[in-house]
Amino acid sequence: MLSVVVLISGTGSNLLALLKAIDSPLVPVRVVAVGSDGPAPGLAHADLYGVPTFVVERSMFPDRESWAKRLQETIEGYSPDLVALAGFMKILPPAFIKRFSPNLINIHASLLPLFPGAHAVRDTLDAGVTETGATIHVVDEGIDTGPVIFQRTVQVMPGDDVATLHERIKVHERELLIETIIGVAENRIDLASI
Repeated sequence: MLSVVVLISGTGSNLLALLKAIDSPLVPVRVVAVGSDGPAPGLAHADLYGVPTFVVERSMFPDRESWAKRLQETIEGYSPDLVALAGFMKILPPAFIKRFSPNLINIHASLLPLFPGAHAVRDTLDAGVTETGATIHVVDEGIDTGPVIFQRTVQVMPGDDVATLHERIKVHERELLIETIIGVAENRIDLASI
């Protein structure tokens, strides 16, 4: 059974999709905790499924390193096999990444290496490209530069704005997140060799 800690920052739509997908004794995955960097509506999804939650607010710490150290210690208390960033919108320092990578994955709303960073969908539209997509990757010390596990293409439609395009991308983000986590649990994906 693969134990997973999921980190979110917002509504937790990717988290909810994962919790629904693994809600079967036949799926060898268990979300052991859900954490956030502040009050996040998505924590309610964890509550609904009886999964423990925690919040480690960045504003409560003097610097990013001390915040990340507390976040790391909190995660370590759950002894996860995998940490999944599912809409977690904070940059993590190298010491945190070294502790968990390659068993630290992230979903991103573009076809990396194109449009890294927090505004990928806006940047995609501003560039005027006709296709974008969703990526799931191993987290390394760069910003969205880690080894790609899966990608899926999404067409940019005439009249798309950030909200409409992001909603279409999220459908694929959810699928890739679930596919990756179950693939790791079933030993079909070896994150160390990607």
